[in-house]
Amino acid sequence: MAEEKQEMTLEETFAKLDELLTALESRDITLEESFRNYQQGMELLKKCNEKIDRVEKKMQLINEEGEISDF
Repeated sequence: MAEEKQEMTLEETFAKLDELLTALESRDITLEESFRNYQQGMELLKKCNEKIDRVEKKMQLINEEGEISDF
């Protein structure tokens, strides 16, 4: 892939994680496929955590006195 994919939304990422989980639960999956799906799922979870952290930081508001308060 020469070009990077557009970043998935959280909803798209959760849907992909659900697909991976369903595949992992299948009795027809090979061990190699299981490891690939597991690794991909862990990478997606890391990206989800990073996105959620960014959103939480954006939700912090600075009040008039310059104090940071949670939204």
